[in-house]
Amino acid sequence: MIRAFGPGRVNLIGEHTDYNGGLALPFAIDRGVTVEAEPLAGGEIRAEARDLGERDAFPAAAPGRAGGWRAFVRGTVAELRATGVPLEGARLAFSGDVPLGSGLSSSAALEAALCLALLAVAGAAEPDRTELAKLCSRVENDWVGAETGLLDQLASLRSREGEAIRIDFSTLAIAPVPLPLGGWRLVTLESGAEHTHAAGGYNERRAECRAACEALGIQHLSAADPDAAAALPTPLDRRARHVLSENARVDAMVAALAAGDLPAAGVLLDASHASLRDDYEASVPAVEDAVAALKRAGAAGARMVGGGFGGSVLALLPPGVALPPAARAVLPGPPAALM
Repeated sequence: MIRAFGPGRVNLIGEHTDYNGGLALPFAIDRGVTVEAEPLAGGEIRAEARDLGERDAFPAAAPGRAGGWRAFVRGTVAELRATGVPLEGARLAFSGDVPLGSGLSSSAALEAALCLALLAVAGAAEPDRTELAKLCSRVENDWVGAETGLLDQLASLRSREGEAIRIDFSTLAIAPVPLPLGGWRLVTLESGAEHTHAAGGYNERRAECRAACEALGIQHLSAADPDAAAALPTPLDRRARHVLSENARVDAMVAALAAGDLPAAGVLLDASHASLRDDYEASVPAVEDAVAALKRAGAAGARMVGGGFGGSVLALLPPGVALPPAARAVLPGPPAALM
């Protein structure tokens, strides 16, 4: 039996910048998805989502389309075979402890674990992990229907234990960034509003960013001239302002961490959330309630994570501040791996 684990992720800062050619600072967490796999004669893929009590079966050579979790499995099989992986039949079963819709990237965790497990079943060598992240992104874009960037997949596949990674999405350059928290803690709190990438809000923001790029004659919004971006019609001007200011906050966060200035890191989290709420308009009342609850509990800073429109909130707690009810501490963990 082959077992593979794909971690979820927390993005410390740098939200909605990946598909805009900008900067982000994510890290993998110790929660994720575990896939069990074994070869199966006959050229059929049989998959079981244990947490849902649901099954699927399809020919490996012609997966066909389906919705929900089945789209991830079928898309992963199809994309791996399209790259030449000699994948025939397999029996798959998976379960996880990243809640669906929590904004902690259960989808990328599933994609990463599926890829590693199926590669092992096929006896194929693991490709470059950046290329594997691109394959996972194609699954999400083309099979699931969510226009995600590469942030989640790169975080799940290329993170380093004990560190965040600074990703420059204009070049896909990745650099490790130590997280010297000392007595401080990073925690997440579910807002109670389920986040779904394929729903309207996220894809609508991507369309607005494309429209802004077309108006400015550039490929990525992160390359926009600030004055030209400010002259865009509303709401495109606000979308561009968020992207440009969020990129600056990523490097400010790297500098704050290098200096051990955790209070400054908290201020940056608050500023990121305000920009996501006001300029990117990606918040919902349940998220605002979760942010307010964490701030009342003593958080130095708090912001929504993931694509927004629901999901979880990340907060930075100073030493001595008790863990708020229902919040969970998160630490930077290792990347996806065979177990």
